[in-house]
Amino acid sequence: MVEVARLQKIPDGDNETMIPVLSSKKASELPVDEVASILQANLQNGLKNCEVCHRRAFHGWNEFDISEDEPLWKKYISQFKNPLIMLLLASAVISVVMHQFDDAVSITVAIVIVVTVAFVQAVDLSIDESSLTGETAPCSKSTAPQPAATNGDLTSRSNIAFMGTLVRCGKAKGIVIGTGENSEFGEVFKMMQAEEAPKTPLQKSMDLLGKQLSLYSFGIIGVIMLVGWLQGKHILDMFTIGVSLAVAAIPEGLPIVVTVTLALGVMRMVKKRAIVKKLPIVETLGCCNVICSDKTGTLTKNEMTVTHIFTSDGQHAEVTGVGYNRFGEVMLDGEVIHGYNNPSISKIVEAGCVCNDALIRNDTLMGKPTEGALIALAMKMGLDGVQEDYIRKAEYPFSSEQKWMAVKCIHRTQQDKPEVCFMKGAYEQVIRYCTSYNCKGQSLPLVQQQREQYQQEKMSMGSAGLRVLALASGPELGQLTFLGLVGIIDPPRTGVKEAVTTLISSGVAIKMVTGDSQETAVAIASRLGLYSKNSQAISGEEIDDLDIQQLSQITPKVAVFYRASPRHKLKIIKSLQNNGAVVAMTGDGVNDAVALKAADIGVAMGQTGTDVCKEAADMILVDDDFQTIMSAIEEGKGIYNNIKNFVRFQLSTSIAALTLISLATLMNFPNPLNAMQILWINIIMDGPPAQSLGVEPVDKDIIRKPPRNLKDSILTKNLIVKILVSSIIIVCGTLFVFWREGKETGGFKKAVDT
Repeated sequence: MVEVARLQKIPDGDNETMIPVLSSKKASELPVDEVASILQANLQNGLKNCEVCHRRAFHGWNEFDISEDEPLWKKYISQFKNPLIMLLLASAVISVVMHQFDDAVSITVAIVIVVTVAFVQAVDLSIDESSLTGETAPCSKSTAPQPAATNGDLTSRSNIAFMGTLVRCGKAKGIVIGTGENSEFGEVFKMMQAEEAPKTPLQKSMDLLGKQLSLYSFGIIGVIMLVGWLQGKHILDMFTIGVSLAVAAIPEGLPIVVTVTLALGVMRMVKKRAIVKKLPIVETLGCCNVICSDKTGTLTKNEMTVTHIFTSDGQHAEVTGVGYNRFGEVMLDGEVIHGYNNPSISKIVEAGCVCNDALIRNDTLMGKPTEGALIALAMKMGLDGVQEDYIRKAEYPFSSEQKWMAVKCIHRTQQDKPEVCFMKGAYEQVIRYCTSYNCKGQSLPLVQQQREQYQQEKMSMGSAGLRVLALASGPELGQLTFLGLVGIIDPPRTGVKEAVTTLISSGVAIKMVTGDSQETAVAIASRLGLYSKNSQAISGEEIDDLDIQQLSQITPKVAVFYRASPRHKLKIIKSLQNNGAVVAMTGDGVNDAVALKAADIGVAMGQTGTDVCKEAADMILVDDDFQTIMSAIEEGKGIYNNIKNFVRFQLSTSIAALTLISLATLMNFPNPLNAMQILWINIIMDGPPAQSLGVEPVDKDIIRKPPRNLKDSILTKNLIVKILVSSIIIVCGTLFVFWREGKETGGFKKAVDT
């Protein structure tokens, strides 16, 4: 028993109480009675109030430890961590110490499960675990313990209900085995809290620029002071000149303009239905070269839809429209099928609608997604009212063991006639109850040739990523007529394929990371243009067998990661970053939260995203539209270009001022400008003109340019040449005026006017 549960002691007066802690994995492998014994729980009455209080005192309440927000004073102080600001402050302090007070510094500021449960009883229970596992289909639950060999991931634990998941149908009774941070949900939360967000490329570039300017500036200042001292000038005078040079070299407007530029970018993003939580993230999107996207709810709508119908007499019909509504048509050889004008198709639709417990009201589903897809199909055919035509006499509920559901009904207007059975479920199970097949309204004997044809069609639809349901009807369960197959899929979102194509053509790799099966994931990826013949797909189990270095070698070729858990997603992100990639991660579920925080850019869905997911993300898509990411990347590239233009302008004036004072010192001229004049020039010249460069509109073709290399400095060789040329022109003009005025007035005067 000690191997199963982790028994911990806490003092309780003179006695010590044993407190069991049982993981969901271990609990799923044990019989219910043994779980109750380990947890010291009464299956009938639960825990007494005193025992509840005692366990709360040890394990804590069913909540998470949320770190307090950073105090305002800390946020204020953190703004001074910028190297440029620190350099400017250092100059200010030196000026005050030397009584140079004329310097000026300007600083601008249905039932949601809330615990983990092991089932004691479960009746027709289905739970939507897509927010935790990424699986689109609801999971059927039972009380049977699971073999350890098949209990590797969360989806296989059919006798456990997880915190944060949603009950779709059925009822159950169980034992609470995990609350708060001791639940699977809590494990994800703790992983997210432990993960630190990386610095953005812009922050790295600004830090590097500040260090470079500091190094070069103080190097030049040191040389000038040494030259002046060798010329016999007073050391204090030379130190004063050094302070002025430091002021001249610092582009003090750079942090302000960068902040303003990013803030304006954030405002533009809000108009495009994207909320950015951190300013530098907008620019980071401009150098993003990999997007790891969750499938369910991000690339797809998380709304199961019938897309294909195969009748037992060999007809293939395509179904248009997406979601739980009546918008769409059933097309057969280019002809719209409606009502009962095609008996073979209408019988399939009728069976799927009658053998159904779901309900759609105002385009909102109440029930299982798969059953909702069948109701939506009936609505498109105008047959959704057929449910009301039948009176249900008996029901055989779906279970994960039998894999089918059946109802026995009688028609309201034909109550003198025999009852009719309708069945839907897995093909292998439904066909066992069939003795005939429907051929244009007539029942013909079911022969082996027909069975082989249906099996081949079922495999073909399955390989296309469709979830296949078989339907049948007849007088008795053992004498059913096979009607055909329907293919159901969670369809891609509108416009996603076009956005994917544009992003891939601009040099951004897109990888699907999902908890779904390989067939479904590859089928959706192929539809979206993410997966080609040269692409690879690997599973979460394969990821477990690889370390970060090994995974880094194959991730560039992998387009689809399937059966991936939160742990796998985090490992994928780390392996991509290990290759130097700037990674954006999109998602909407609890299972995405850790990877969202670890990624360079975490993007959460605003409508379908969980609170944990939004908390971890850097950006939230209000309308859940994947196309908004493309707009964000476009905005990021444009902002970086504007910042480069601003840097060119401001460094030109800063270097010109530094060079001017340096040359004046070397030529034994008086200091042309004092510190106040230098700062005044910087404010007038570098402020409004430079800021106007920072708010230039984004070039429409910039999205087609490849992402910039993360290692590239903001000061490229080409930019440095342009800065030097501009600086030389400014210095030559200023020195000429200074020399000419001094010549005409018969000598130089000390610069005192401001």
